[in-house]
Amino acid sequence: MALKSISKPSLVPPRPTRIAAAGTPPQALTSPLIVAALIMVGLYVGRDVLIPIAIAILLSFVLGPLVNLLRRWHFGRFLSVATSVVIALGTAAALATLIGVQLADIAKDVPRYRSTIERKIEGLSDTPAGRLAGYVASIGRTMHESREEPKPETPPKPAPQAGAAPPEKAILVEVKERAPGPVTLAGTLLSPILHPLATIGIVFVVLLFLLMQREDLRDRMIRLAGSSDLHRTTVAMDDAAKRLSRYFLVQLGLNASFGLVVGIGLYVLGVPNPVLWGIFSALMRFVPYVGAFVSALFPLALAAAVDPGWSMVIGTLILFLILEPLVGHFIEPMLYGQSTGMSPFAVLVSALFWTWLWGPVGLLLSTPLTVCLVVLGRHVDKLEFLDVLFGDRPALTPVENFYQRILADDPEEVQEHADLILKTSSLTAYYDEVVIRGLELAARDAARGVLTSEQKNDIRTSVGGLIEELADRDDLRGDTEAKADPDAPRPTPVPEVWRPAGTVLCVAGRSFVDEAACAILAQLLTKRGIGTRVAPFSDVARARIGEFDAGPAKLVCVVSMAISGEPTHLRRLGERLRRKLPDACFILGLWQADEALDEAAQRRAVDADIHVSSLRAAVDAVVATAHGERAPARTAPEANEGLARVQPMPV
Repeated sequence: MALKSISKPSLVPPRPTRIAAAGTPPQALTSPLIVAALIMVGLYVGRDVLIPIAIAILLSFVLGPLVNLLRRWHFGRFLSVATSVVIALGTAAALATLIGVQLADIAKDVPRYRSTIERKIEGLSDTPAGRLAGYVASIGRTMHESREEPKPETPPKPAPQAGAAPPEKAILVEVKERAPGPVTLAGTLLSPILHPLATIGIVFVVLLFLLMQREDLRDRMIRLAGSSDLHRTTVAMDDAAKRLSRYFLVQLGLNASFGLVVGIGLYVLGVPNPVLWGIFSALMRFVPYVGAFVSALFPLALAAAVDPGWSMVIGTLILFLILEPLVGHFIEPMLYGQSTGMSPFAVLVSALFWTWLWGPVGLLLSTPLTVCLVVLGRHVDKLEFLDVLFGDRPALTPVENFYQRILADDPEEVQEHADLILKTSSLTAYYDEVVIRGLELAARDAARGVLTSEQKNDIRTSVGGLIEELADRDDLRGDTEAKADPDAPRPTPVPEVWRPAGTVLCVAGRSFVDEAACAILAQLLTKRGIGTRVAPFSDVARARIGEFDAGPAKLVCVVSMAISGEPTHLRRLGERLRRKLPDACFILGLWQADEALDEAAQRRAVDADIHVSSLRAAVDAVVATAHGERAPARTAPEANEGLARVQPMPV
C-alpha cells in the first residue's frame, strides 16, 4: 500500500537538509533586513499610490473571467475590457450612493434613537443588576468627592467709595469674517471627497491597463523571476492566475450573498436601514477573525436603539449566530476548500501588518494580498520563501520532520508524527517512505562527520523506542482504512516451518543505523508470521564469527545503509556467513548505494542470492521465499538487478 500524505505535500524523496554555517558573515544576514526595511518604508510612503494599484490588481483577478467571456462572444479586447470596467464602476457608484442615502437616513433619526436608549437605561435601573450598578457608581462618586480639595474662598469685593468715578463699561467688539468667494466655498465643499475620487480614478485607470496588457505583464514577471524553464513557468503562472480569479470571484459572490441574506433578515426583523448593514456585513467578511463580530455589532446597537423591548436585539443576535458559522464552517469549505492556503498565524500577522501600513483599507486587503503572495511563492522559485513563511503547507517534508525530531531526541514528537501518518498509511509504507529515508539522512550526515557520538546514540535510542511503540500496529492498512473495512481479507499465512524464532536471520552492517533498520525489517516479518532474529555486526565480526550460534536460520538477510554500500566489507561479511550457513539463502539489502557508483558493479562485488534496494523489496523477497517453502535457486547478481518485488514462489 502506498503511503498517503498527511497534508498537502506528498511524501516524496526529501530535499537535502541545508544548515547555515555558524560563521556566516554579518553582511549576509543584514542585507535581507535592510532590503525588507526599505520595502516597508516604500510601502508606507507610497501608500497613496500603491493602495489604488493593489485594489486594481485584485479587481483584475475578479474581472478577468468576465473579460474572457466577452472576448469569446467576439466583443474584441478593448470593448470587452471597457465593458467590464464600466460594469465595475457602475456597481461601485451604485453602492456608494446607497451607502450615502442610508447614512443620511440614520443621521436624521439619531435624536429618536437617543430617547429610546435613555428610556431603556432607566428601565434597567429598576432591575437588581441596575440597582447594583447604581450602588457601585454612587460609591465611586463619594470616593471621588472625598479626594477633592476644598476650594479657597473668594475675598469679597471692596465697596465703592463715595465720590469715586463709576467704572467704565466694556465695549463689545464683534469681528465678522468676509464672506467666502465661490472658489473657496467650492474647495471647502469638495475637499472631503477629492481624495476618494482621486483614488477611484487611479484604480480604474490602472485596472483598464492591467486588463488590456495581462499577457505582456505576465511575460515581464516571468522574465524578472529569471526562470530557466519558460514553458513550465508560463503554464504555472497562467494556472495560478486562473485559480486566483476563481478564488476571488467565489469569495466575492459568497460575501455578497451573505450580505444579501443579512439584509433580508434585518428587514424581516424590522431593523432600520437593512441595505446599509447588508453591504457592511459583506465588506467586513473580508476582514479575518474580527470581521464577523464587527458586522454584527452595529445592527445590534441599532436594534437596541429602535425597539423599546429586547425582541429585535435577540432576533438580530440569533441571525448572526446562525448565519456566520453556517457560512464559515460549511459553505466556504465546500466552495473553495478548507482554507485560503495560508496558515492561521500568517492570516493574523498579515492583517496586523497591512493595517499598520495602510490603515482600514489595508485590513480589508490583507488576506487577498497575502494569498497572492503565497500563490506567487509556490510558482516562482526565487519567491519560494513567501510560501514557506505564509503558506499552510508544512515547512519540512515528513522525512525531514522525522529526522529533525530524532536528531533533537524528542521521542514524544516522533510518536505523535507517526500516529498522524499511520491514520491513513500502513506501517510498511511509513517505515519505508519516512523512517528509512530519515535514517538515510542520518547516515549521510554521519559520513560528512557532522554528527557527534551523543547525537548518534540519541538517534539510535529514539528509533528503538519508536519501533517498540509500533510493535502492536496493524501493518497492512492505516487506522482509517481498518475502521472503514474491518472485514478486509488478510494475507495467506506462511508455512509452519518458517514460524520458529530465528528462521530468518537479519544481520546488521557496521553503520550506526543498520541495527535499527534490521529491527524494522524483523518487526515487519514477525507481523507476517515469520520467525526472526536480529544479529548486530559485532556478533558476526571476524573475531567472533566462530562463537556465533546461527540457530535454525534458513535465510540470512544482510542490511547495509552505509554510503556507497562498502562492497569490500560486505563481501567479506558474506563470505563469513556463507561458511557459517552454507545451505541458507542469502539476501543482500543495499538500501543506500551511492548514486555516483555503478550499482551493477556493487552487486557483482557481493555474492548473494537476491539483491534488494529497499525495505519493501526485502520484505517481499523473504515472504516469497517463505511461501515457496524452499530457498530460491542461486542466481547471478545480474539476474536480480532492479528487483523491487519478488512474486511468491509456487508450493
